Amino acid sequence: MMKGKLKQIINRFKNLNAQRLELLAKAPEGPLKQFLSVPFPDNKTAISDVDILAVDFETTGLNAKTDQLLSVGYVLVEHGFIKLAKSTHEVVQSQGDLHKDNVVIHQITDDEKANGLALELVVEKMLNALAGKVMLVHYANIERSFLRQACIELYGMAPVWPIIDTLALAKKRLDRSDTAYDPNQLRLINLRHSYGLPAHHEHNALNDAIATGELFLAQMHHYDHGFNTPLKEFIS
Repeated sequence: MMKGKLKQIINRFKNLNAQRLELLAKAPEGPLKQFLSVPFPDNKTAISDVDILAVDFETTGLNAKTDQLLSVGYVLVEHGFIKLAKSTHEVVQSQGDLHKDNVVIHQITDDEKANGLALELVVEKMLNALAGKVMLVHYANIERSFLRQACIELYGMAPVWPIIDTLALAKKRLDRSDTAYDPNQLRLINLRHSYGLPAHHEHNALNDAIATGELFLAQMHHYDHGFNTPLKEFIS
């Protein structure tokens, strides 16, 4: 059973590179085509040798088609180290007033949003940073759906890319324990606490990206081969 599931993961990863080549042939000139022109890492590569971009998006809601992308944060994880000097945080420019609940949660004001960076530039910078790397997130649905939707709006098509999801890794480990658990245990802040990691300022895109990177490095200690574990063991 486990061998069959692993085979599915490997085939899916191989298919990502095949899909990348198919999309590359159709992509318009520009940032998306440049992103798709760079191969994804080999799935047999030790995770310590894979360049990873820890990413977090702050949004006004969960629906990529109707909600807004408010901010983007990402940081490079390289050879098992978080490279704070290679980090980025951008507020995305958009119109319309934010609901007060959004301001309370994300601390992004209407003025900051109005003076932010245009979505086209934010996505271009991110695609350049992500090229040839694996995206690391906590709960992949948000980052995957909002980046895909942004690319559709900007380029008329959505890319594919490999993703590691720290929430999915934690859920897999808890499911294997065959004991009941509270779904709240899968929240980023609670998982960090379970690994003895300090509390962090939530709902800031860069802070959450760094926090996700730290959690992933802590999760490595539960793998028999640690940082020598191949990438295919982590891909969602």
